[in-house]
Parts: sequence; C-alpha cells; structure tokens
Amino acid sequence: MLNILMRAGSFVAIIALGYLLKRAGFFKEEDFTLLSRVTIRITLPCAIVTSFAGKQIDSALLILPLLALGCGLVYIAAGFLMNRGGPRERQAFEMLNLSGYNIGTFVIPFAQGFLGAMGVVAVSIFDTGNAVICLGGAYSLAAMVKDGSGFSIKRIVRALLRSVPFVAYVTMLLMNLLHIAVPEFVLSIAQIGADANAFMAMLMIGVGFKLGGGGAQMKEIARLLAVRYGLAAVFALLFYFALPFALEVRQALVILAFSPIGSAVPGFTGELKGDVGLSSALNSMSMVISIAIIVALLFVML
Repeated sequence: MLNILMRAGSFVAIIALGYLLKRAGFFKEEDFTLLSRVTIRITLPCAIVTSFAGKQIDSALLILPLLALGCGLVYIAAGFLMNRGGPRERQAFEMLNLSGYNIGTFVIPFAQGFLGAMGVVAVSIFDTGNAVICLGGAYSLAAMVKDGSGFSIKRIVRALLRSVPFVAYVTMLLMNLLHIAVPEFVLSIAQIGADANAFMAMLMIGVGFKLGGGGAQMKEIARLLAVRYGLAAVFALLFYFALPFALEVRQALVILAFSPIGSAVPGFTGELKGDVGLSSALNSMSMVISIAIIVALLFVML
C-alpha cells in the first residue's frame, strides 16, 4: 500500500512540477505543443513497442477495440440526447466533449507503473478503438449535427494514419499475431524512450493544465462531468464483474473507464468554432478527478 501511495504521489508531483514551472515562467503556453509532440510521437510509441514485445496476446482481447468504440458511442449519444431539441451548437459541443479517453498520455503511464506489461497491452489494444473516436469519429458526428455536413470516413482514416501511436499499436499487434519478433537493437532503443514516457506524459499534463471562468462555467463543467463519471462508474462495474478476462486485464479496464476526456477534444472544439475555454477547463478538471479516482481504485484493487 505504501508503494502504491509513493508511486501515485510521484505522478501527481510531476504534474504539479509542470504546472508550477509554467506559472514561474520556465515553460510558456506554447511549450505544451512541443512536449505533446515528444510524448505522443516518441516516448509513447516506444512504450507501446516494449509493452508488446515478447508478449503472447490472447485472441479474446481483440474484442477490446470494439468495446472502446461502443463506450465512445454511448458518450456521444448521451451528449446528443441531453440536448435534443436544443441549440445544435450546444448539442455538438457536448457530443464532442463527453467522448473519448485520454489513454496514451494518461492511462498508459499508470498502467506502466502499476499493472505490469499485460495491463499495458490490454490498454493499448483498447486504445486502437478509442483512437477512432478521439481522432475524428466524435468530431465528424458533432460537425454533422452542427452544420449538417456528412460523416467523413476519409477524414477519420487520414487522421488515424497520421497518428504515430495508432500506427505503432496496429504494427505491434500484427507483428505479435504473426509471431514476428522486434529486433533487439530496436527494442534496446525503444526501452530508453519507454522509460521516459511516464515522466514526459505527467510533465506535459502539468504544463497544459488550465482552469478558469466564473460560476456559470463551473456549473456547466459539474453537470457534464457528473454525466461523464456516472457512465464511467457503470462501465467500470460491467468491465470488472461481467467480462471473462484475467484479473490484470479487468483492472486495466476499470482504470480505462475513469480516464480523463480525450486530450485532442479542445483542438477539435476549436475546429467546430465552439467554446474552447470551456472545453479546456472541462478537460483539465477531468484530469484532476481521474487522478483521485484512479489512485483510490489502485488501493482497492491491488
């Protein structure tokens, strides 16, 4: 228990370090983009490579991407139904801002630190389905509702093919299923990057953290997060008690259920000409809540 507390406290401390360094002027607002690129395009793919290498994947886990898609569609439907008959702009905003999981830069570091290699593999496989929602699926549906534009499969595919983590997920999954080993030289380099992933991801979250606005904004954030985490609790119970997977996989899925809103959501909100300030505040607050819930769950499950 003390080990869990110390490791979780270390993650929170690195997030706080990033935030305090930004407040002190060491990091600028635009530095978040650079840290995000390094994490998403370098250290995260390295973590994916090392997690899959040498592991035998149970074919039953291949249902996890469909599970991720299903969860994402439930959140999108919730945003649509909560505002049925209301302004289309608000309906589109909530469809987008309730959906998706921040897995690569949030859940995978926790999985690396607490759940072992098989937990990271389960999280990574789940994220291949989540990527479809986060990297264009939710945005396309929200845009269709807002301005009547058609659903774009082409846009989603193009975004997925430009996503280094998604390509890494699919490549490593195929290599694993075809029993193709990662060369030792590549694996040794990837291990160095993988070791840095948790630190880079938590530092990036701290630098990107922002919260502001008045009482009306906080009321709106509270309403949306109540829906988000209410559904997350239902998903977590189903994942843990109803799925026939090994305990380590079910533990990983419970953590996934309570992960924050997808990190790309504020950017897509900007493309929709939506309220980026509210989206960023909502995203940041979801990280705070997710950290508290996930740390508490780790105490209970481990």
